[in-house]
Amino acid sequence: MVIMYKKQLTVQRILCLAAVIVSAIVFLYALGIMTDLYDALYDTMRNPNNIFQTDVAGSIVYYNMQEFNKVFLNYSIVLLVIGAFLYVTNTHSRRRYYIANYAAIGLFAAFSVYLAIFAHRYIEIFKQQWLQVDFGALKAHAEMWGTLYTESTFWFDIHYLVFALLLIVACALVANAVWKNKLMKEEDQLVEEGRRVLQ
Repeated sequence: MVIMYKKQLTVQRILCLAAVIVSAIVFLYALGIMTDLYDALYDTMRNPNNIFQTDVAGSIVYYNMQEFNKVFLNYSIVLLVIGAFLYVTNTHSRRRYYIANYAAIGLFAAFSVYLAIFAHRYIEIFKQQWLQVDFGALKAHAEMWGTLYTESTFWFDIHYLVFALLLIVACALVANAVWKNKLMKEEDQLVEEGRRVLQ
């Protein structure tokens, strides 16, 4: 029992750290997702009073993504705070879990699933809009003005990896909580059996 508890404690420390790290990765992704769009498309819209007046058809995707990106960035900050809450509740080091520990894990897991679904839905929509950009015109614009030319969908596609990591960690935290609960019940049963023997 003692050996199993030590193994479980080691795993929960690793998972809580992983939760914070993957939350930071999501935050950095939210910061970087519009990098190529800004470098390639911002300059194509020469009239700030009329975003539809552009040198490159389809460049409106840059403006379409901005509201989503603000929300996504705010959500990634919330995820970081929830990840930190695992440490506030000592979920990383507590030998026995209490309601606050289960709440912290449940909140992280639930928000991770919500964020992954929310972001995936919109990122796929904006990826399709990006693919409708007139890349011939974009290349001509880039050559004339020395701006970025790319047809890459890297920043859209990498979300599969980012959110796969997030969901794996979230699932592992839940599985770890189930394992912890099982060990706690077994320990309580052993204590109860010891009391009966002493009586």
